[in-house]
Amino acid sequence: MRAATREGPLGERNLVKVLLAEHVPLIRGALAALIEQQPDLTVVAEVDHSDKILELALRHRPDVAIIDTDRPGYFGVSTATQLCGQLPSCRTLILTSIGRPGMLRGILAGAVSGFILKDAPSSQLVTAIRHAASGRRMIGPELAAATWGNDGLPLSQREHAVLRLAGDGAEPAEIAAALDLSIGTVRNYLTTIVAKLHARNRVDAVRKAYDAGWLP
Repeated sequence: MRAATREGPLGERNLVKVLLAEHVPLIRGALAALIEQQPDLTVVAEVDHSDKILELALRHRPDVAIIDTDRPGYFGVSTATQLCGQLPSCRTLILTSIGRPGMLRGILAGAVSGFILKDAPSSQLVTAIRHAASGRRMIGPELAAATWGNDGLPLSQREHAVLRLAGDGAEPAEIAAALDLSIGTVRNYLTTIVAKLHARNRVDAVRKAYDAGWLP
């Protein structure tokens, strides 16, 4: 899919420059309009695909990047980490519709300045942008409750071991040999893991685990 972008003027020096990464055009447009209504904020670029984030960020050097995490394979904490490494001056806010266990590890690692739920009041997003631009961090109260309420990975130690090996590319037979299990037991574990992580398949479960910080 071709990336959709809107590249605006950099604006005055006292404006907080925002890069907006959201895959749904209607939501992206509404967020851009909300931000542009603020006297101290301006949107310098919009993007609907993760492969354009770094390019536009390096071109426009935003103060804050707002990154959607709800489309599999497009955006996430891993994208925020890359952005932090290549443009340390840019703060990142993660926009999500659900609180996933482990997401706060991105904040603790320093790559993310805040997590905001999509159904939060608009004032909360505006406040989060201002906090991020000033070097502070912000977690929406609903998201904090959801995330801290389930402390870390929602898998058993054995399920985590199976998922880690699957993430390294091991097939069920190899996982079975490594963990001294039967192949049938490994397949049962993989089925349980996919269900617990609300994933579509094993690959999607691994991706979700990486994005949530549950796999190294």
